[in-house]
Amino acid sequence: MPGSILEDLTRNDWTLIESRAKRISVELGQEIIQEGARIDQLYVLRRGSASVEIEGTTSRAVIATLSVGDVCGEMAFLGDSRATAAVVAKDEVEVDAIWADDLRQLVAAFPGFGARFYRSLAVILAERLRQTSKELLREMTNKR
Repeated sequence: MPGSILEDLTRNDWTLIESRAKRISVELGQEIIQEGARIDQLYVLRRGSASVEIEGTTSRAVIATLSVGDVCGEMAFLGDSRATAAVVAKDEVEVDAIWADDLRQLVAAFPGFGARFYRSLAVILAERLRQTSKELLREMTNKR
């Protein structure tokens, strides 16, 4: 998917991913990922938008908005753990779901793919950390 946030991947890399992906339609308000759930898939948004939400003491907080080409589920994929946030469809959404085991098989079979794939995930996480840090600083400044 050229133009995606996984920008280091080649057209051939995307062909490999798409050969293993399953297209899923998600309705408005439906959770793509449930906070706290163990997930075994990485998701790429193909159509629509979604919000990343975490449960607070009295309500849910939206911490990010995802659009076409964005990836979700990467933290659970990398850490082999549970989802740290919910991802909720903000309109009619289509995602490509790629099983973690399939991605690991591709990484093992195509070493160049693995380097590009993991570098792309690192870039995504670094950018999200920068954005979160800015938001945290803004919130801390506003509360003084």
